[in-house]
Amino acid sequence: MIDESNLPPRGSDALGLAQRRHALQVLQDTTPDDPLDVLVVGGGVVGAGAALDAATRGLRVGLVEMNDLAEGTSSRSSRLAHGGLRYLEQREFSLVHEALTERGLLLDRLAPHLVRPVPFLFPVARPWERPYVASGIRLYDLLSRVGAYGGSMPRPRSLTRDQAKALAPDLDSDEMAGAIRFHDAQIDDARHTVAVARTAAGFGALIATRVRVEGVVREGDRVIGVRAHDRVSAQTFIIYARVVIGAAGVWTDDLLRQVDPDARSQVQQSKGVHLVVPADAIRSTTAIIARTPASVLFLLPWGRFWLVGTTDTPWQGDDGDLADPRATEADIDYLLEQANRWLARPLTREHVVSTYAGLRPLLSAADVDGTTTLSREHAVFRPAPGIVVIAGGKYTTYRVMAEDVVDAAVSELTQSRDQPPVRACATAQVPLVGADHFVEAWESRSERARQYGLSLEMMEALMRRHGDRIDEVLACADEDPSWLQPILPDAPYLRAEARIAVTHQGALDLADVMTRRLRISLETPDHARAAVEPVAAIIADELGWSAQDTNDAITAYLDHFSEESLT
Repeated sequence: MIDESNLPPRGSDALGLAQRRHALQVLQDTTPDDPLDVLVVGGGVVGAGAALDAATRGLRVGLVEMNDLAEGTSSRSSRLAHGGLRYLEQREFSLVHEALTERGLLLDRLAPHLVRPVPFLFPVARPWERPYVASGIRLYDLLSRVGAYGGSMPRPRSLTRDQAKALAPDLDSDEMAGAIRFHDAQIDDARHTVAVARTAAGFGALIATRVRVEGVVREGDRVIGVRAHDRVSAQTFIIYARVVIGAAGVWTDDLLRQVDPDARSQVQQSKGVHLVVPADAIRSTTAIIARTPASVLFLLPWGRFWLVGTTDTPWQGDDGDLADPRATEADIDYLLEQANRWLARPLTREHVVSTYAGLRPLLSAADVDGTTTLSREHAVFRPAPGIVVIAGGKYTTYRVMAEDVVDAAVSELTQSRDQPPVRACATAQVPLVGADHFVEAWESRSERARQYGLSLEMMEALMRRHGDRIDEVLACADEDPSWLQPILPDAPYLRAEARIAVTHQGALDLADVMTRRLRISLETPDHARAAVEPVAAIIADELGWSAQDTNDAITAYLDHFSEESLT
């Protein structure tokens, strides 16, 4: 618990239809004489973080997102909260230290239910590499401890080949001369972004998804708002704000060109692809990280699966669009080849359950070939009075990025004589939704599992997804025990979770629920076709869908995934 006496009072943080209707009404009612203080454009982790930061400073805040929360890059990462070990070779020590400090905050205070330590092995191919790699990882560990907040991990250890094989039997002895063992952290990226947005809503931020910004509104040279289009109702309206914050990620250049059609490109998209393979495909008790010719390889345990990633290649728009990049055959072959360099039991195409791809919004550099050497540092732009835009960065440092862009917005606000002082950033002290009483909830997991007739494994999985908001799920069972039945017999997701996704977590359609609130669409080659109708029936009741609406939603979901099905 923290002292919230200096923060605005908290209200409901449920992101459901009632909240969306209220948010839209208030946004539509803004005028040049009664604007928001800040309007955030973009519902990824940085945009949600900026909304939370501004709201906790006591500002009147709105956020609009053209699709779903975290639908872009923020749900398509390697799901790591990490410092970026490879950036040490680029001598970006301050970036690594900053990210490791944020990792500690996430682990110990902000989101312990969604972030947890995971052991790694870094195998080396030649004996002389082991001391070199070990020294780099020890520096990485040191940077996580010097001036950092919490999140301390076990010290790194240098291992012989046999010691490494004992931890990861499927590592290839012929390829490996030894390994370094260290720890980093995993994060449930999409759920974390939703938790940030919910926390912002609890402090008064107006969150409206499926609202696309179509242009800026000016008074002279100054931006005083945006033209917005509600994709649900098809209404177009103006939202007035004293400052607009652009946190559009890979769409940053599109937003900048709404301000200035001749604006220079500031973002270069880099595509990162991941494969999902079954847990029994790789025998290892730790995650694995290794070098590749262009980047790094991750083999990451994730529930009943492994994530194999990632690529880092310039995106040219020939494999999906910005909203939905796709893994190509070449991407899949490349990742299998890189993984099999280290594995005694090779992965094959038959092991690949599904794939996902995301675009990193890297800062442009005209004199750099490719994207692997572009910095993950971020930058704040001021393309015109009344608007500030942030680009670059990495997921782990979202909170710092949000602080920087809100600081820039505050500097715009304080140019007005009648603007009272604005509080400093407080988000390092604000646990996200699900974190406040997580420790106590976790200690009671065995008792609650017995109370509700669930296995301990299931209760722990639920708490890892919902934290102390597990009561939102269990309250459904108090109403009707059938809500605790699994959506599919062999999938660890409950019917109540689909319901909560739309009543509390801002989901508005099937993909929102099945791909981002749950991960069920990535866990079968046919994208959980068997779950589509049961989930649609659950959320149709909550969203007020007609039979035709439900059929249309099912068709849209199946059509979306049909081109990339691996069956």
